[in-house]
Amino acid sequence: MKAGPWMRANLSLQGYGIVDSERQRLWLGLRFATALCLALVVTALLLQSAMLLAVLVPIGAVAGCSARHPFDHLWNHGLRHLLRAPALPPNPTRRRHAFKLGTVWLALCAGLFAVGVPTAGLVLGGVLVAVCGLLTATNFCVPSLMLGWWDARRRTEVAA
Repeated sequence: MKAGPWMRANLSLQGYGIVDSERQRLWLGLRFATALCLALVVTALLLQSAMLLAVLVPIGAVAGCSARHPFDHLWNHGLRHLLRAPALPPNPTRRRHAFKLGTVWLALCAGLFAVGVPTAGLVLGGVLVAVCGLLTATNFCVPSLMLGWWDARRRTEVAA
């Protein structure tokens, strides 16, 4: 799969500094963790399951606080060998921060279902699905965009 300028920019926005040939070889692997999370979140929302959402919270927390998403290990130590694909690089800081935001969002959704406010849980969960779906399909990460904007704003204020 050819990585066009927009796709390159999307990965750069997350903090990846990889060359085009590597991006092309990693096209599926870089989407694996978010695709699996997306499927699990959609399932949890369809079931309106506070428990399944709550199970995803520590997974997201590990993804946000370590260089590897837990599902990256499934890719690196298993699936990539079947597909003859390369191992994933460590997640850059901005991508990890995006996982932290997603973790808080998951916890909010789980809490809303747990306290009996399923409509609010579905609305917030729908936003999470949209953002995660966009990331999975295009590598465009809305939280990374917002964090990049925030970083640029802070640098401008410091320079002024």
